[in-house]
Amino acid sequence: MTVPVAAMQAIDAALLLLPPAMDSAAARVMLLAIGLQESRLTARVQIVDGGGQGPARGLWQFERGGGCAGVLRHSASRYWMHGVCAARSVRPSPAELWAALATDDVLAAAAARLLLFTDPKRLPDLGNEAGAWALYQRVWRPGKPHPRTWRALYSQALAAVQGAAA
Repeated sequence: MTVPVAAMQAIDAALLLLPPAMDSAAARVMLLAIGLQESRLTARVQIVDGGGQGPARGLWQFERGGGCAGVLRHSASRYWMHGVCAARSVRPSPAELWAALATDDVLAAAAARLLLFTDPKRLPDLGNEAGAWALYQRVWRPGKPHPRTWRALYSQALAAVQGAAA
């Protein structure tokens, strides 16, 4: 499985909407690894067992009262998320953001980067798979974490970022 080009392009565009300091190889690896873990960077609406729709939206699988509310209200991300919403013509409310995430991958990537920014710890160094897993668990708080898939998906994300930099 390769990282979808459209996801890489969405991350590129999202990071242009944020301060340059938020763009780093470590941030890009985390965005790709989490997107791969959450949706394989293909599912914009959460699919639950039995084929129904779950409560999460966007390639990074934000829930309305969780990630959406979080990035709009957290002191570290609020200012930037409101600016991104304005740039993407989305009203900065959890419900409006949640609805837009199902169709706007740039908005979803920016929200994901800003959710990472709410964590007080530094982003893990490149190659620190365990630190990346810990960050993902702290910030995304997955209801059903799948640690078995993380190593391969993190390695794939790392290779994609390092390959793009070469």
